[in-house]
Amino acid sequence: MRARVTIMPKTGVLDPQGKAIGHALGSLGFAGVGEVRAGKVIELELSEADPAKARAVAEEMARRLLANTVIESFKVELA
Repeated sequence: MRARVTIMPKTGVLDPQGKAIGHALGSLGFAGVGEVRAGKVIELELSEADPAKARAVAEEMARRLLANTVIESFKVELA
């Protein structure tokens, strides 16, 4: 089973990468772009067949390693 973990900075946390992307888009002539937030997506191939167990394992991976839960939030999607 595949799991996709999307990790984003929490609201209120400074995002210098997002700020730089937003500035660059404006410099390239893309008008009307508001706040930009940059995150990361991690895809995992899991051997677990039970969706509930696969989600639990992926969430534990995100909490323990993939995301810094002090400043980042995450969501897990199964495919």
